[in-house]
Amino acid sequence: MELIGADIVVRCLAEQGVKHIFGYPGGAVLYIYDAIYKQKDFEHILVRHEQAAVHAADAYSRSSKEVGVCLVTSGPGLTNAVTGIATAYMDSIPMVIISGQVPSRAIGEDAFQECDAVGITRPCVKHNFLVRDVKDLADTMRKAFYIAKTGRPGPVLVDIPKDVSMAMCKYTPPKAEVKMRSYAPTTKGHSGQIKKAAQMLAAAQRPMVYVGGGAILANASEELKEFVHLVGAPCTTTLMALGALSASDEHYVGMPGMHGTYEANMAMQHSDVLIAIGARFDDRVVGNTKHFMSQPRKIIHIDIDPSSISKRVRADVPIVGSVKEVLEELNTVIRELGDPREKQAKALKAWWEQVNTWRSRQCLAYDTEADVIKPQFVVQKLWEVTGGDAFVTSDVGQHQMWAAQYYRFNQPRRWINSGGLGTMGVGLPYAMGVQKANPDAQVAVITGEGSIQMNIQELATCKQYGFTPKILCLNNRYLGMVRQWQELDYEKRYSESYMDSIPDFVKLVESYGHIGIQVERKEDVEPAIRDAFGKYKDRLVFLNIITDREENVWPMVKAGKGLTEMLLGPDDK
Repeated sequence: MELIGADIVVRCLAEQGVKHIFGYPGGAVLYIYDAIYKQKDFEHILVRHEQAAVHAADAYSRSSKEVGVCLVTSGPGLTNAVTGIATAYMDSIPMVIISGQVPSRAIGEDAFQECDAVGITRPCVKHNFLVRDVKDLADTMRKAFYIAKTGRPGPVLVDIPKDVSMAMCKYTPPKAEVKMRSYAPTTKGHSGQIKKAAQMLAAAQRPMVYVGGGAILANASEELKEFVHLVGAPCTTTLMALGALSASDEHYVGMPGMHGTYEANMAMQHSDVLIAIGARFDDRVVGNTKHFMSQPRKIIHIDIDPSSISKRVRADVPIVGSVKEVLEELNTVIRELGDPREKQAKALKAWWEQVNTWRSRQCLAYDTEADVIKPQFVVQKLWEVTGGDAFVTSDVGQHQMWAAQYYRFNQPRRWINSGGLGTMGVGLPYAMGVQKANPDAQVAVITGEGSIQMNIQELATCKQYGFTPKILCLNNRYLGMVRQWQELDYEKRYSESYMDSIPDFVKLVESYGHIGIQVERKEDVEPAIRDAFGKYKDRLVFLNIITDREENVWPMVKAGKGLTEMLLGPDDK
């Protein structure tokens, strides 16, 4: 049959099993929106800003294992989406972004609402396409989904000129899986390297497991748990990997890096065999690489992206492949070689005694007797009220670190945050995407008064579509992380980190048709959270919680310092 390009786009989305897309219309995509109006295969969610559409699609993917999809128009529609695209790119999130473009004949003529979508997004997408001929549209859409979800996942942009969306051509349903000569990601690890890694681990006296977001993207939590218990090693999970191994697992030592635990950082530094699984040794995790590599150790590095291996820290045993497939084979080889926990029993016992000595420092302790509301206390109460079973989205800043430190995630894909790019304003649109993918789940947003205002207009989207996240705004009247750095490194010169004009959040939220609650006393924190998830479970609730203005995130590794050079509190210099 013959269809116009817009109908082909819609058919292709249905082919891929898409159930929800997020977007905002404009002139260049009106044919596509008209095609959406006439179909019933998926639902479109109208956001209030294109950045929120991308963030929502991003979180939809993170929380559901599906490819997120969003649709924006040309020009400012596309440029508004770039921050969301870059956010997904940095965290390797599979997503397809469909953007409208001016008619083909007008490309390059500075037409109304024209921009070079391919050029602008090239640095922050896994791949992008400009569709010049409607006959290529269906194949391009299928390739986009294939590229987005295979290998190291990432966002893929399909830019469609308006004349292509209205042109007619024969539509042919897919006949086989997509295959591309120029793109064939490796999933199975090299057996020789896997055996070498198993032998190295079997001989280790101080093994350490360092897990990154790649383990969650590969859905490898079960294989990871089996591996950690086979080896008997302590395990640390990065900000992007929280929940990959349950926080209640006896082998778990917390998050590593700049605001990681003392025991995780010390174990990372003093291990004799470190295995990195779906991680990239980024600056926020290992700090100063020269300091990190000053300690002699062997490094095993598993990643599906060969360019990530030995990029910052040289690997002794590189293994390219899917984390899930590599761990499956590695677990088999380890069992065949014999239980390392028996072979190295004495050494492992001594190693764990050392790790537990580091643990005894209780680096996450804070003043529980204070009269003011401590932000750590709020997160702990949220964990208690939700039973640790909520999907938690966060914005970026101090509140993000406190959420990561004090909400103990026992399952993967429950922690939704911007890791690599560190994008403020993601929390609320993330919650929309999570709730669309998981309609019966408890969803909490941990944010600050700075971050929440960056996409606060999405309260209208929540009202329109019945999204009911519970928003915990840890309001300290500062851009908290900026203020913390200014306190520690700039002699308390608080340049532009204090907000002189903050809205009455309760009235603002109520004006959008939601429930706002002001919390100013410590004893009111838990009842307010319980009301939000109980009494008002079917409503969006905004808790404006007035917290200690000058509380800092500890521990902390300053920029340029090594993992063992941690500040554990205000008395450290």
